[in-house]
Amino acid sequence: MGRFIEEWKKSHWAGRLGTKDEGQTVVLMGWIDAVRDHGGAIFVDLRDRSGLVQVVFDAADLEPSAIDVSKALRQEYVVAVRGMVRRRSGKPNPNLETGEIEIRATALSLLNRSESMPFQVTDTIDASEATRLTYRYLDLRRPPLQQALILRAKAAAIVREHFNGEDFIEVETPVLSKSTPEGARDYLVPSRIQPGSFYALPQSPQLYKQLLQVAGIERYYQICRCFRDEDLRADRQPEFTQIDVEMSFVAPDDVMAIADGMIAKLFGALRGVDVLLPIPKISYDEAIRRYGVDNPDVRFDMTLCDLTDTAKSSSFKVFSNAAANGGRVLGLTVEGGAQMSRKEIDALTAFVKTYGVGGLAWVKRQEGQFKGPVAKFFDAALEQVALGEMGARDGDLLLFVADSTPTVAQTAAGRLRAHLGQHLGLFKPDAFGFVWVVDFPMFEKDPETNRTAAVHHPFTAPLPEDLPLLDTDPLEVRARAYDLVVNGQEIGGGSIRNCDPEVQSRIFDALGMGKDEAKEKFGFLLSALSYGAPPHGGLAFGFDRLVSILVGTDVIRDVIAFPKTTRAACLMTDAPSRVDAAQLAELGISLKFKGD
Repeated sequence: MGRFIEEWKKSHWAGRLGTKDEGQTVVLMGWIDAVRDHGGAIFVDLRDRSGLVQVVFDAADLEPSAIDVSKALRQEYVVAVRGMVRRRSGKPNPNLETGEIEIRATALSLLNRSESMPFQVTDTIDASEATRLTYRYLDLRRPPLQQALILRAKAAAIVREHFNGEDFIEVETPVLSKSTPEGARDYLVPSRIQPGSFYALPQSPQLYKQLLQVAGIERYYQICRCFRDEDLRADRQPEFTQIDVEMSFVAPDDVMAIADGMIAKLFGALRGVDVLLPIPKISYDEAIRRYGVDNPDVRFDMTLCDLTDTAKSSSFKVFSNAAANGGRVLGLTVEGGAQMSRKEIDALTAFVKTYGVGGLAWVKRQEGQFKGPVAKFFDAALEQVALGEMGARDGDLLLFVADSTPTVAQTAAGRLRAHLGQHLGLFKPDAFGFVWVVDFPMFEKDPETNRTAAVHHPFTAPLPEDLPLLDTDPLEVRARAYDLVVNGQEIGGGSIRNCDPEVQSRIFDALGMGKDEAKEKFGFLLSALSYGAPPHGGLAFGFDRLVSILVGTDVIRDVIAFPKTTRAACLMTDAPSRVDAAQLAELGISLKFKGD
């Protein structure tokens, strides 16, 4: 390496050079992406974060003191190059930003060598994900991942610019906090100073941001790390990033308007999408009725039809039994779907079964008649609904889902609708559909414990007209809550909070939380609310998921620099790992494993 790096500083980014720079002497530093030896000259693609440029090494151009380039030019070697920007001597490369120019090298310095790579640094890759995560620092050399991280940084800058411009204050809240387990499990951190006591890593800054409103901050935001010890899926991580927001003296529309502005700036700047504002709103009840789910994909018009009342008198037992037992019978019309093969329909049947229903009933409308396995059960009442509400026409396929548990039928039908939208290409690949879902149920029954649980969290305020139901019929209470959904994915949500300590205590009561338990877990909040808490509300966006949508990837790990696996492990650092016995002893911790 010598003293090259002290004497010659990097002057330009490789991927930003062009004909405007012709005739300039430049110093580039980066990695060797490819080498092509043409006998008299060696052609090298030099890569840095900005992209590639072609460098030509010709013995006639090199300074006498130049090193032996044949030994220094290997894939992924780190080099410094000094040379002149020239128009390409050969045919321009239209697939490369720098395709009209090349660098005629006059000096080369080898800055570092590389071992043989476990995989090639290319846009596409055939290495397993385990290999990629083990060598994540090499995986991150690949341009698609680097571009994702660059876009992520730009998104964070736009978010900060937006909230700063709206008079918000960025405040950091504690990472070491009190364990108040509600929903997902906490990650616990033992205290050495206070043996036997534990901190918890925050699942969100929820309580702190409410306390900041009591403190009079009025408008708070933060891009923060959060932690949840839960079973993971492809779109979940044990540690994740939130855009966290809270405001005083607001109604739901005020919070949603601030969020609308942020979304419009992000999608406008980073995807060139003109988001029409205000983003439309539908109620939770309407979302379930029309789409079967509370995160509907509104990029296409197909909606559900509820045939439950008509199905009660049907001779088709699958329909009538579901309707008689308090369930739902739901239908979907697939325009032009009569051309689908039996194999394709069987695949749809297998798909809905994964959501807990017994199967999928179907008929085709052909030559003015209903044909198919359940056509013989189509009496006059069902035909009237099919031709009327379902709008069946010749060439259409009608699909039906029935189950005695309403939520099972709704979810299966809703997921089938979303699947059909993708499978049949019912929307443009680059389309974005935004919708707010509002007025969620306040409570639900936990299927495991059969206890009443909060749908969002226990600090959400009920709709004022539903307050009397808190003590008599809590499952009928609606919340002043709202979720933002994009392309069928919930990217953020929030609510107006309880500023009245009495209402907050009544909610704890509805959750079966006694006064002593409420005081132990949330006494500080109840105390704060009693000292002139302003009306307030807010929301949080899943920043990782939002960035993945902006990037256009379904894999959230692609937009996180060092993600965990679905088993919450880091293959690169081998975390989590055992710790020294002396460390445990210092913390007063002894370990006991299953089977001991």
